[in-house]
Amino acid sequence: MVNTSPNPEVQSMIASKNLTILEDQLNYEALSAKKLNLYSSYCSDPNLKNVCEKAEQMHKRHFTALYNYLESHNKPQQ
Repeated sequence: MVNTSPNPEVQSMIASKNLTILEDQLNYEALSAKKLNLYSSYCSDPNLKNVCEKAEQMHKRHFTALYNYLESHNKPQQ
């Protein structure tokens, strides 16, 4: 008979790796938003400034969505 139940140690490693990936993605989104904010401040062309501002907002939304996902899945189980 084959044991099909996952090893808790393996599950923990997978969860840890997923958390690391999510942390990296959060850092990427935050850095991208900061860079685009800086780039938009350098732009004199209103169209280009608008593109940078829209991209900044997109990265902020992604950051918020990832952060909210982590918050909702990081609550202790009772």
